Amino acid sequence: EFLPLGPVLFIDTAGVDDDGDLGMLRVRKTRQVLDRTELGVLVTEAGAWGRFEEELLLELQRRRVPVVVVFNKVDVEVPDPERLAWLAGHKIRHVETAAAHGLGLDQFRQALLDLAPADFINSPAIVGDLVGPGELALLVVPIDKEAPKGRLILPQVQAIRDLLDHDAYCLVVKEHQLRRALDRLKSPPRLVVTDSQAFEQVAAETPRSVPLTSFSILMSRFKGDLAAQVEGALAIDSLRPGDRVLVAESCSHHPIGEDIGRVKIPRWLNTRVGGEVRFDHVQGHDFPADLSRYRLVIHCGACMFNRREMLTRILRCQQAGVPVTNYGLAIAFSLGILERALEPFPAVLAAVRNPPGGGSAQPRPLLPTRTYAPQDHAAVAGLAV
Repeated sequence: EFLPLGPVLFIDTAGVDDDGDLGMLRVRKTRQVLDRTELGVLVTEAGAWGRFEEELLLELQRRRVPVVVVFNKVDVEVPDPERLAWLAGHKIRHVETAAAHGLGLDQFRQALLDLAPADFINSPAIVGDLVGPGELALLVVPIDKEAPKGRLILPQVQAIRDLLDHDAYCLVVKEHQLRRALDRLKSPPRLVVTDSQAFEQVAAETPRSVPLTSFSILMSRFKGDLAAQVEGALAIDSLRPGDRVLVAESCSHHPIGEDIGRVKIPRWLNTRVGGEVRFDHVQGHDFPADLSRYRLVIHCGACMFNRREMLTRILRCQQAGVPVTNYGLAIAFSLGILERALEPFPAVLAAVRNPPGGGSAQPRPLLPTRTYAPQDHAAVAGLAV
């Protein structure tokens, strides 16, 4: 916890100056770390600046990652004045430290605060801006066998905290409690947010006048690029039997039962496509270097990633010409309720309703909408995705 930034993760890289087969693997891991680096710290010593430092600094600059150069052990030798002048001329922040004696550490901390991206301190809203002070959001949170024991998953916790930060009210219910909760309210909620797997039931039971979306779609706006991932969802109708789809998850949970990424989404897409689509799965920070074999990438909400890593993946998909979407958007499209799920986001919804070239991007319904009874909840419960 590094206030006022909040929780931060320091990653000590393997370096980019190794040789040989093993060295190349270490270099590859370092470059993967750079995909999710939002602030670079280049630690060196006076007199030790060389090719490694030059290459790493250039790589960080190429990625437009803010960087601070730390010259350590200045109690032994001071940095070259010409090197300091070069850094200053290129507007690269540097500090001088003697860590063993605690010298310069306050200046280092201040440099981190000064160079941190603005949204580190002034974090963008997840959902509070869609609800407003004094208004109510109703969150639908299924608790099934894939839910973590004794706790909520991260997007649900973050949504609750964000609503509190925006002075909004928050009511949390299970999916089979939704109808009764709505009936007991004196006025309708400003917004209903659901686990994407319960979309069909929640859409059927939520009054049409009440805006509806999912935790996963909120995370697309918060961690990714909602417009780009909506465009990726529209590409689902271009899939054909035999096409290959990559399903990517940021966490490395052990899948059990009706896993959303391995069972439910493949089933929905196969039904929509009218045949078997081939699915590959990756977890954590693993992501294929070659995306050319895929017709679509479906990503989770990326709650375990920072935004830079998610945007890097979206950019890589775009560079490869492969559409990319996320779980919630793919599910909403497959169920024929994408437009309704995007109503809280008017600009994106307008692009769906009026795509370039005219016409309508509204998907055809895949599954019939039906009314759910409380005993049906086990069939539609699942993780918020």
